[in-house]
Amino acid sequence: MDDGCNDGGGAVTAANREGRNTACLELYQVIVRVGWIFKTETIIMPAVLDAVVDSGLLRGLLPVLNRGGQSLTPLLFAAALARRPRKKWPLVGTTLAMAACFAALALAWGPVKGSRPDVLAIVFLVLYAVFASANGLTQLAAAALQGKLVSPGRRGRAMVVSVVIGSLLAIVAAFALLGPWLAEADGFPKIFGITAVFFAAAALVPAFLDEPPDPVAARATPGTAGGAAIAALRSGVAGWRRTLVHDPALLRVCLVAACFSAVLMLFPHYQAFARDRLGSGRESLLTWVVVQNAATGVVSLFAGPFADRRGTRLVLVWLVALSAFTPLVVTGLSLLPHAVAVRWFWIVYATLGLNPISLKIFTNYALELAPGPSEQPRYVSIVGAALAAPFVLSPLIGLGIDLVGFRPVFILGAAAIAAGAVVGAGLPEPRRP
Repeated sequence: MDDGCNDGGGAVTAANREGRNTACLELYQVIVRVGWIFKTETIIMPAVLDAVVDSGLLRGLLPVLNRGGQSLTPLLFAAALARRPRKKWPLVGTTLAMAACFAALALAWGPVKGSRPDVLAIVFLVLYAVFASANGLTQLAAAALQGKLVSPGRRGRAMVVSVVIGSLLAIVAAFALLGPWLAEADGFPKIFGITAVFFAAAALVPAFLDEPPDPVAARATPGTAGGAAIAALRSGVAGWRRTLVHDPALLRVCLVAACFSAVLMLFPHYQAFARDRLGSGRESLLTWVVVQNAATGVVSLFAGPFADRRGTRLVLVWLVALSAFTPLVVTGLSLLPHAVAVRWFWIVYATLGLNPISLKIFTNYALELAPGPSEQPRYVSIVGAALAAPFVLSPLIGLGIDLVGFRPVFILGAAAIAAGAVVGAGLPEPRRP
């Protein structure tokens, strides 16, 4: 039986198989992006936590849990994924796990919020951490499938299609559903529920990929579960170290990723700054979400085709450099009268629209840098870990804001991001012999 996105015909050419698989992966990303707008990391998730317990310390944990789960968990499971003959079934399972986290949060919100907001804050953070880990594994599996099924010259186009169509549909969904639910006194359970529905729908798509099996790698001799896990961890650490030592380009892109992580550590503080210092209300959240998604779609129209024609390296360097302007824009707005700054604060989220594209380009560059398909999960996970490593400093960013204010911290963050662009200028272009 043919499990491709077709009518079950006979043998197909490699080009036709790639076309169908690309379409399947694009559809998967579109559905995920529509669901994602209801839980935008830069806007909705910090607002949800603030609605339960308005704590800067807890808000500062969000980037740590988010990036830690997305990056460290894939690092542990990259080798196991590489050994799987087919990668589509892990993608189905991890996407369903993402849906389950938001379904559980929707069910827990009503009974717990009124009586024990402290307990609900803990439940939220735990589910958020589990979701981040599931999302990290999902991105790893999706990247492995893209590296396996989509040639480098078509990945930029695939990004454009999925991001543009997904962003347009997500904006429609935001106006139709997210806006009215944000206006309700307690509309968050509905937001969580629809997020779970979209993620569950996306999980169905990878089952239809026409994925040829990889050769089955040799398996280790069975032993105790704990001993096998420790042995796998030790082997993985040794493999990561060897890979970094023998590939200077990978080490350099990891340095770029580490500098770029300042973008991800600062973003939860932007909406808090607008609320606490400028007096913005919840009604602004919808505008910011729409602006960020629209900007992501527009940026992809240029970044995707350029990456296909000229390579991912140049696009990566420019995106990192442009991302340095986001904290500078916030700093500039802070110098204006509050009424004016609030009215123009949407510009911040227009520049934050670079983030999703930048992360995709980091993944695509890692895929191209890997010497072969079997190494692609490891390369993607190592770059992801480099994005996560600086997040141990995230609580210090919140503390620094409390001690010296927003402006010095934002300027320092902009300098770190700009340094990443300078380091990235020395990266090689993998497509050149």
